[in-house]
Amino acid sequence: MTRFDEPLSKALGPKTAKTLESVLGLTTVGGLLRHYPRRYADRGELTGFDALEPDEHVTIVGEVSRVMRRKLRNKPGTWLEVELDDGRGNRIYLSFFGKASHMVEKRLRPGARGMFAGKVSAFGRKDKRRWQFAHPEFELFDETDTTAEEFATAPVPIYPLGQALSPKAMRKAVGVVLDTLGPLDDPLPEPVRRRHRLIGLAEALNGVHRPRDHAEIGRARARLKFDEAFVLQAVLIRRRRAAAAMPAVPRPRREGGLLARFDASLPFQLTEGQREVGEEIAADLAREHPMHRLLQGEVGAGKTVVALRAMLQVVDAGGQAAMLAPTEVLAQQHHRSIVDMLGDLAVGGLFAADGGGAGVTLLTGSMGAAARRSALLDAASGAAGIVIGTHALLQEHVQFADLGLVVVDEQHRFGVEQRDALREKSANGRPHVLVMTATPIPRTVAMTVFGDLEVSTLAQLPSGRAPISTHVVPAAERPRFLERAWERIREEVALGRQAYIVCPRIGDLEGDEGDLPSVPADEQGEGEDEFAETSESERRAPLAVLEVAPMLAEGPLAGLRVGVLHGKLAPEEKDAVMRAFTRGEIDVLIATTVIEVGVNVPNASVMVIMDSDRFGVSQLHQLRGRVGRGGLPGLCLLVTDAVAGSAARVRLDAVAATLDGFELSRVDLEQRREGDVLGAAQSGRKSSLKLLQLLRDQDVIETARQEAADLLDDDPDLERHPALRAEIDALVEDERAEYLEKA
Repeated sequence: MTRFDEPLSKALGPKTAKTLESVLGLTTVGGLLRHYPRRYADRGELTGFDALEPDEHVTIVGEVSRVMRRKLRNKPGTWLEVELDDGRGNRIYLSFFGKASHMVEKRLRPGARGMFAGKVSAFGRKDKRRWQFAHPEFELFDETDTTAEEFATAPVPIYPLGQALSPKAMRKAVGVVLDTLGPLDDPLPEPVRRRHRLIGLAEALNGVHRPRDHAEIGRARARLKFDEAFVLQAVLIRRRRAAAAMPAVPRPRREGGLLARFDASLPFQLTEGQREVGEEIAADLAREHPMHRLLQGEVGAGKTVVALRAMLQVVDAGGQAAMLAPTEVLAQQHHRSIVDMLGDLAVGGLFAADGGGAGVTLLTGSMGAAARRSALLDAASGAAGIVIGTHALLQEHVQFADLGLVVVDEQHRFGVEQRDALREKSANGRPHVLVMTATPIPRTVAMTVFGDLEVSTLAQLPSGRAPISTHVVPAAERPRFLERAWERIREEVALGRQAYIVCPRIGDLEGDEGDLPSVPADEQGEGEDEFAETSESERRAPLAVLEVAPMLAEGPLAGLRVGVLHGKLAPEEKDAVMRAFTRGEIDVLIATTVIEVGVNVPNASVMVIMDSDRFGVSQLHQLRGRVGRGGLPGLCLLVTDAVAGSAARVRLDAVAATLDGFELSRVDLEQRREGDVLGAAQSGRKSSLKLLQLLRDQDVIETARQEAADLLDDDPDLERHPALRAEIDALVEDERAEYLEKA
């Protein structure tokens, strides 16, 4: 009997196992059975030869009367023609080509009877029609116990496969392991199955891979979806409870400290949402167990101010705070904005206890040796109360005197393991953790991706934020619209304002015209195509910064001060460009998505996004959030060659229609592959969600979460549920393996 954890090489033989591993990455029986069909095809109704219609999918029963090997007309080789008879003088012809024809010839001998399914074609006049099947599926009666009716009505599973693996070979491999599979320990407890009327695991696996009808598919998928939700929620609840049980140094507010002085110096009033979330965070920081909180909100909702107030509370209490940003540009921007916001407080001494300010240090991977040594010393000695950096903060030799708070900006760029790596740098218990994301997240996504975190939401924008109007510019259909876009930029600059132009690609830096450039490790995603659908812009190389910049500077934008920013510039160049743009010394900044988050230039009022169909909904929403930040009305123009009615244009029209990030996140999730949306934040969970859809299966997720919580209340260590514990351990191990592979 085959076991669930048995290697495929033992269950199927080395040749088939090697193919499954190389094409799909499957190595065990369980892995193969968890590779579910993407969809199902119907063979068609059982049809008599005299009732055939052209181009219909049908199943017929017939007897082989002749087998003929024929020569190909225009090239060497042969093909196989098989004549079928229905016993009433009606005939249909089957054609097979290539290697398959030789394998079929051994089985389809004259006198063999069976069932044949496929799309029927007709040749010749209606009164002398010749019916034909090309490469039909078939089963012979002396090889199967299946009846003709069962064969005709049973849905055919269609798997996601590579070129080296045929659908028939996949179905055969799955059939072999199902036929030899031994008894399974069901990870879902029987009372849970009974309460929700779910079938057993063995029945579900049979039902999803070789169903008798669509009702059986429905029952199987319902059970397997619940499995995915239940196991994942159990992992997250256990992780959340384990983290909450860890010791942490309380960091309560201190009267008259840095935070109080900072609040008194603010030139604006905090929004009600900022105050409420601030109180939640302050209470968490004062506890003896580590905070694990997600702060999400609309673009421009003021998350950085909330995070800085939390960092100052920790500094007031004698600790340090580290802020982890996904790119050097964003880390530099955070450093500049925090120093600017702190003003006279961002000087000299470490803690407010001595009347001084908070030392703010920047640490990135490409800093010069001297600057890097100085930053490392400031962090290790405690001279820096706030350390802002990129992935460089995760490196082993980075040490802190007393790390009390970790702020992770743009969590979707980091995995759980990376978050934990920074946590481990605290010598005094676990540090508190605040995760920020500027991508609004639907509740069920937050439960699944960030289920180990408490969630706070900033929905209210600060006063003074002007509305942003967004318009699609169909460049191919209306060239004049694109000309008008350049005119709008000139008009804004004439009023003393500034503009962004965003391109999806850097350009030909290394003589490799048309190829997407390699991307620095701290800028994953820059220049990448997020969508595989075909549009006009995808029939050519995506527009690039280094190509568009000279074209505009010498053409429609001649006479304006044009700057360039992308991920391959040296760090000091990036910083110099952003500083010049911030000071108003650059009129138009042509950039890649390095400006997607965190960049704050209040004087920028217009953004043009080239090849906008290359970007996802949430990314476009993030990008346009760079304008309209200083009380000036914002304008975002989405330039595209995508035709009206295409999926790409539907996506762009959705962005233009609303500024509601939560609504757009739902659109994004509905249109994109879920794993893409969840990204690195999900870590190994991407491979665990095969059937579960986070929006459509909201009820399943919430029910599974409650069931998992109740079960863990009763059996925290799962001693009475070993099969479930094994599933959880396997999922956690997948997450660790994926993290190590990326590292």
